[in-house]
Amino acid sequence: MNENVNELKREETSKEENIVCENKLTTQSNNDNNKEVALIKNEFISKKRNRNHILEGSRSIENYEHLNKIDEGSYGVVFRGKEHETNTIVAIKKVKLHKEKEGFPITSIREINILLSLHHENIIKVNEVVIGNSIDKIFMVMEYMDHELKALLADNRYKFSLSQAKCLTYQLLKGVQYMHSNWIFHRDLKTSNLLFNNRGVLKIADFGLARKYGNPLRPYTQLVVTLWYRAPELLLGCDKYGASIDMWSVGCIIAEILLRDPLFQGQEEIDQLNKIFRMLGTPTEEVWPEWSLLPGVKKINFKKFTQNKLRERFPKIPINQDDLYLSDVGLDLINKLLIYDPNKRMTAEAALKHPWFKEHPSMCSVNEMPIFPELNDKEREISKKNRKKSLDDVQIQQRENLYGDEERGHKEDIEYLDK
Repeated sequence: MNENVNELKREETSKEENIVCENKLTTQSNNDNNKEVALIKNEFISKKRNRNHILEGSRSIENYEHLNKIDEGSYGVVFRGKEHETNTIVAIKKVKLHKEKEGFPITSIREINILLSLHHENIIKVNEVVIGNSIDKIFMVMEYMDHELKALLADNRYKFSLSQAKCLTYQLLKGVQYMHSNWIFHRDLKTSNLLFNNRGVLKIADFGLARKYGNPLRPYTQLVVTLWYRAPELLLGCDKYGASIDMWSVGCIIAEILLRDPLFQGQEEIDQLNKIFRMLGTPTEEVWPEWSLLPGVKKINFKKFTQNKLRERFPKIPINQDDLYLSDVGLDLINKLLIYDPNKRMTAEAALKHPWFKEHPSMCSVNEMPIFPELNDKEREISKKNRKKSLDDVQIQQRENLYGDEERGHKEDIEYLDK
């Protein structure tokens, strides 16, 4: 008798859990027949059975005190918070639901799942997902980082030595190598998506455009990666790409760390290509066998630049005591990351073994990295206003629209979320 009662209680508890999960996942959409939404709902229900804590048993945002806004981007607002129970300082990202009628978006599901699946010292950690007082208020609670690398590079008060610049680069490569070894590419690597704390650790953040990829390559939207860090194959309309697009971004980031300024600062796609070609030389079939087949090459007659002038951008020896410089060995690393042919571009694994890191002055340890005072709210706002921007509002919207089309075109990716 007691066993039957207990069994009934277990069944009722299971039903209640399903109802709670269903309520959290209900999209309130007028298009109830949307297969993609149904797949997402089923995916999260199956996650519930596996005790996945993305939504099941999610705590309330009320468990955290709002301290101050840190930043706002295309995919969410980030603010600093404190957990009431432990007094732990955290970063809290409110997920933007651009189309609330469609419920919890696939892009946010993917970002959360990817971050929860990656466990590496150089990738931002998501502690939990919490909810507000309605289904359209979803928050990611992440470890708090003291600085954004972009802001540090833009402020002349903060300096990195060459040994410290190498340490930053090495940590970046370790994080990227870990992602790629798990068949995930980021698709928006840039200095504003790299965070740095006062323990000397650099972490890759903002995985809103990241996704699983495979071999053989398949079509994706080419309007990914912020313009100044976007690989030439994307600028020229290539829609079949892999991890090599991240490696181009890494090459641009290393150059920016040394120059304290972005390497290629185009106003739009054609201007960006011209700046790249003027610096590295215009590609040919000899250096990039599939060059003439790219859609953009068939439409535009690019001016011919025959020389690589990258050396001219970097001093070979320091002019002043605090100046960063780039030896021929270091120049070799950047050149190999900025190879036109994606198939020949250096991988993160190969870059980690490059002799530049051991060349004098060799890379310092994380413990030898500098400590910088945290920006207050006013300084953060001034820094953001003065920052050079590489995307206007129109291009951001175009990218979001194309990314939405890509999501709808690859429904099989939802299967990945359940793995």
